[in-house]
Amino acid sequence: MRDHAQTEEDAEINMTPMLDIVFIMLIFFIVTATFIKEAGVEINKPPAVTAEKKDRASILIAITETDEIWINRKQVDLKSLRTNIEKLHAENPQGTVVVQADARSKAGLMIAVTEAVNDSGVPSVAVSTKEK
Repeated sequence: MRDHAQTEEDAEINMTPMLDIVFIMLIFFIVTATFIKEAGVEINKPPAVTAEKKDRASILIAITETDEIWINRKQVDLKSLRTNIEKLHAENPQGTVVVQADARSKAGLMIAVTEAVNDSGVPSVAVSTKEK
């Protein structure tokens, strides 16, 4: 009877290797995760027939239906837009700028935003639309 009780005490499961594996898997998923950038507001994009998919969009600029400009979940005005774009473009020079204009926003504001992007030295600007 005494031998049986002692073997049960010796039969504990060692959790250290399993914790090591879980920790390594956690590090792997954190390192390989991709992060989606968002402008910070919900935009009703206009439809387009000739839409093309663009990769490496590093700066997203959103124009709401009330003509507000948003970058990285922060509202900015048109005067400080060029400075913000230059700072973000310096962090990722290979990325492009994508303008997400609401279907009910003013076209003149979208043109002004596009000109601010061009003045900041970014070589490529795209306008985001939804598929028709």
